[in-house]
Amino acid sequence: MTWLPAVRRDDLRADLIAAVTGAIVVLPQGVAFATIAGMPPEYGLYAGMVPAMIAALFGSSRHLVSGPTTAASVVLFSSLSLLAVPGTPDYVVLALTLTFMVGIMQLALGLARMGALVNFISHSVVVGFTAGAALLIAAKQLKHFFGVEMDSGGHFHDILIQFGSHLLDINPYAAAVAFATLAIGIAVKRWLPVVPYMIAAMLGGSLLALLLDQVFGPETTRIATVGALPASLPPLSAPSFDLDDIRQLAPSALAVTLFALTEAVSIGRSLAARGGYRIDGNQEFIGQGLSNIAGSFFSGYVATGSFNRSGVNFEAGARTPLAAVFAGALLMIIVLFVAPLASYLPKAAMAGVLFLVAWGLIDFKEIRHIVQASRRETAVLAVTFLSALFLELEFAIFAGVLLSLVLYLERTSKPRIITLAPDPRLPDQAFSCEPDVAECPQLRFVRIDGSLFFGSVAHVEQTLDRLRAANPQQRHLAILADGINFVDLQGGETLIREADRCHAAGGGFYLINVKKGLWDALERCHCMEATGARNVFQSKEAAIRAIFQKLDKGVCAGCTRRIFRECKALPPAVHGSPPVR
Repeated sequence: MTWLPAVRRDDLRADLIAAVTGAIVVLPQGVAFATIAGMPPEYGLYAGMVPAMIAALFGSSRHLVSGPTTAASVVLFSSLSLLAVPGTPDYVVLALTLTFMVGIMQLALGLARMGALVNFISHSVVVGFTAGAALLIAAKQLKHFFGVEMDSGGHFHDILIQFGSHLLDINPYAAAVAFATLAIGIAVKRWLPVVPYMIAAMLGGSLLALLLDQVFGPETTRIATVGALPASLPPLSAPSFDLDDIRQLAPSALAVTLFALTEAVSIGRSLAARGGYRIDGNQEFIGQGLSNIAGSFFSGYVATGSFNRSGVNFEAGARTPLAAVFAGALLMIIVLFVAPLASYLPKAAMAGVLFLVAWGLIDFKEIRHIVQASRRETAVLAVTFLSALFLELEFAIFAGVLLSLVLYLERTSKPRIITLAPDPRLPDQAFSCEPDVAECPQLRFVRIDGSLFFGSVAHVEQTLDRLRAANPQQRHLAILADGINFVDLQGGETLIREADRCHAAGGGFYLINVKKGLWDALERCHCMEATGARNVFQSKEAAIRAIFQKLDKGVCAGCTRRIFRECKALPPAVHGSPPVR
């Protein structure tokens, strides 16, 4: 609640306007989602009241709106339809119980400070997921936008195929209302920004539908409306605490918990990035948990972050979580007093508004930036985007996160390894990796930029083997360790093996610029005992002075490179000795 003292009168006005839009949008959605979930229609509205208010007050996002969603409704139906008949009192009790269990799990994860899990959701995942979900939102509204009776379930391509088979069934009157709503919304947003464009668009579309009905008659226009809604507040309810029910629902509750949290935090992070603030993953977990716990006692089923309503909330100009609180309260008022008027709200107008929302959710500027900046991030964005369209929506997040981790591990498993030598062209003969810089014929300096762990040791060993094969006379190996931040047991064993190879060849193995954390890790894996603490140096100068004493002076006598300062003290190359070039 740290945001509350900073709320100004302008913020309250903006939040109230956004709340009016959000409360209107949730009316048809709540009924539809409840039907998908196998619940009585009013339960979809109840899930958008108290749970939404609790999640807004106890979460950390300023724009996230919780409530019933398509994914949560589908999972609920698939989990419970095998245990009870949908729509029956037993089914409702099981739904309330599942909601309570999900809330407890979410709250436990938040209190255990497991919110760091969301840090594995990269920005590219969020952008791709948002864009994919936006297109999916628009696709699911095609039936209402064009007044077509079709199945809008399934994936993106399924919906498009269904729509393509119903092109001849398009209702021109419903399409006219939808396009008018879309045009009014775009025009008001562009030329009258002080007017709430979503409310203006819905009112304009509704008036046009009334006009068409008056002129041509409802039998001709066949413009579907939301219809009358039940006028009642959410009654008190209670989940079942029967151990058999809890045992049966436990696997489903865990699955719902994981994807619901991922969905909510992903939406919250997406909107936070666009709003210029950050969210606290732990607090968001707590807010979602308390929301579902409260919902199970106020006739609501599983609620999580809603892309539709959160997008509407953001685009409508909401500034604080009070917008979601106001929307929940206004929904109660609307259900009590205005529910009969919903029969005048065309579904085509709602579809037009959701088309505007979907367009606003696609961040074209950030997509261009990612595509131009990184191939890896572009791949993550593309996989997440396509998974959202053609696979399950929640799976898209997991696919993006998994690919991000795979690419990260692939990158960290191949640390940069370069050969260095003193460059006489640089001040104080600083070390350089230029290929034309002469190296000592007996000593090689290598810098490793990356951690030595189980995933990278193979790459390190292969690189050092290639260097050793290319220059077998370089029996002394000095590793500049200032780029190594971490070493695990296998990484330490790799250093031990390299030291053994150098000693077996008659040379030596040395570490330079070892950080304290790396030193402690090497001691824990007993690497210092094997490599020898005397072969560890904190500067290149000290290392060169000590190693120079161990070099074969017979080779030095015929060497013409003389790249170290210590080499200057040697007599000139002996005439007749084979020069080392």
